[in-house]
Amino acid sequence: MPVAHSRIVKPLRRGWLLAALVGTAMTAAASDEHLGERSHYRIEELLSGLDHPWSLAFLPDGDLLFTQRSGALLRRDCETGEVAPVAGVPSTYVAGQGGLFDVLIDPGFASNRLIYISYADGDRRENRTAVFRGRLDGKTLTDGEVILRAAADKNTAHHYGGRMAFLGDGTLLLTVGDGYDRRNAAQDLSTHFGKLLRFNPDGSVPPDNPFAALGGAAAFVLSYGHRNAQGIAVDPASGRIWLHEHGPRGGDEVNLIDEGGNYGWPAITYGRDYSGAAVSPYTALEGMQQPQKVWSPSIAPAGLTVYRGDAFPEWRGDLLIAALKSQDVRRLDVRNGRVADEAIVFAEIGERIRDVREGPKGYLYLLTDGSNGRLLRVTPRKPAK
Repeated sequence: MPVAHSRIVKPLRRGWLLAALVGTAMTAAASDEHLGERSHYRIEELLSGLDHPWSLAFLPDGDLLFTQRSGALLRRDCETGEVAPVAGVPSTYVAGQGGLFDVLIDPGFASNRLIYISYADGDRRENRTAVFRGRLDGKTLTDGEVILRAAADKNTAHHYGGRMAFLGDGTLLLTVGDGYDRRNAAQDLSTHFGKLLRFNPDGSVPPDNPFAALGGAAAFVLSYGHRNAQGIAVDPASGRIWLHEHGPRGGDEVNLIDEGGNYGWPAITYGRDYSGAAVSPYTALEGMQQPQKVWSPSIAPAGLTVYRGDAFPEWRGDLLIAALKSQDVRRLDVRNGRVADEAIVFAEIGERIRDVREGPKGYLYLLTDGSNGRLLRVTPRKPAK
């Protein structure tokens, strides 16, 4: 059946010049001083000593699952705080940026117990982004199977993407990076380098994908021309798909995904190569989408969530983006489907932030990156009497 328009929303196409000016203006400054936001929340540490934590997800009973890039899936008991490894995870290639990435709970988990894990599959000579599915039975995954191996084989350990999300129609989204030195393949529909993929929970192709008729790797592609997208979120209120991706030296982007859209990398970019050389002379070309937001210099965006909770009602509908390089969270104020303003929050943590998620009661949960990573919870500060 075709995907309903409320599932995959096609944003209005704007002139590239207007979008570029908006992105540039919004990159100029971001602060939280005019909002006084620090007085509205408190941050508490729940866990420390984690080994490069990458992603977290909440089970219906309130327990928390989180991945460590080094290959472990852990479960935290919401009552006791006890943390234990989950057995049955896939064998993972851990090197460079490779390892265990995202963890995602099936919408029907209460009846099917399914979870999904994205990870680096393969070895030094040949590896790629893959998705594994299994049934969670306490602290063990059973009936495990690899449902998707991206058509993006490489012999480097960089730019995997690896973020996942469910659409309202039950299909899955997966970001796949450009492999770093395969960047031109982001424009080639015969590979999955630099793509956003859409597929069924069993790994099959939805017949209404924009390039399904082409068959092969192209059949899975929802959008292309991405660099290394490590944040994706579907707004539960509107169905809009938000995605952010790392630029090279500057040029980090936030994009609204248009089904079948070409987001330009590397033909257009607001960033430069790490050597300082131009990647492309163009920031816009006909037929290529413009970002909603650009950061230059780079903030190195990581996790992404659309906040819809009650704990911080003034943030409802905003995008919260974890940032590695700038060591904070960027709150993007979304109005009428467009990014209208930006504020910096949680900068007092002073650590690389890998993921940000909305949890039970609308509280926010953060993962800090590194060999001594932490799990933090953000709750409202009670007003003084």
